[in-house]
Amino acid sequence: MNLEIDVLTLFPDMIEAPLRLSTPGRIVERGLVTIRVHDLREWGIGRHRSVDDYPYGGGAGMVLRPEPIAAALDAVRRAESTVVLLDAAGEPFRQTRAGELASRPHLVLICPRYEGVDERIRSMADLELSIGDYVLTGGELPALVVIDAVIRLLPGAIDAASTEEESFADGLLEYPQYTRPPAFRGERVPPILVSGDHGAVRRWRLRESLRRTLDRRPDLLDGRPSSPEEEGLLAELRSEATATTD
Repeated sequence: MNLEIDVLTLFPDMIEAPLRLSTPGRIVERGLVTIRVHDLREWGIGRHRSVDDYPYGGGAGMVLRPEPIAAALDAVRRAESTVVLLDAAGEPFRQTRAGELASRPHLVLICPRYEGVDERIRSMADLELSIGDYVLTGGELPALVVIDAVIRLLPGAIDAASTEEESFADGLLEYPQYTRPPAFRGERVPPILVSGDHGAVRRWRLRESLRRTLDRRPDLLDGRPSSPEEEGLLAELRSEATATTD
């Protein structure tokens, strides 16, 4: 059974167009995922299909009313659905969460707009996700980020080896990658990568992955279980860093 995703938005074109391109488009064409995009105005109120109103208590901007979103959820939600609200105050979206969502049968993504949604909508969501500590004009771009991250993890979507060694797959940033030419503007491909010694290449990649994570995202190492080999390499890297600063 393929994954089904329903997206609730005021701007369907923002969702539909990117999903026709590149890898997401191929995943959709292969039938691994079914994505339906719904215009919230279908459930708008009155002759003008109103979906928003001024906030109680005053303030700038408009807030999405609860009725259209609730009606849309009533129409698309099923017993096995997972409803996700894209919101700056939500749980930080990480690779582990993407993998978990890829195992669900049906996702419903709510894309807020303007000043967000009426607070009473939050109780209708199973999960709130944020893609970063910044504010966007709406939830469409976060929804695309979540969709892209999730569907590429579906079985058969892309080469399994591609997802096994990439950044965050094992809690680390990915090692540096090189391709032809062997020399470019004075920089050469590390000789070990063309040595043919697969064991040495594996160890170099692990070491560089640890180095990059230690330099750029040391927070990822906090609480992460490490193998004895990784502990040894981290000790070497920390010793090198200390020697450089002395």
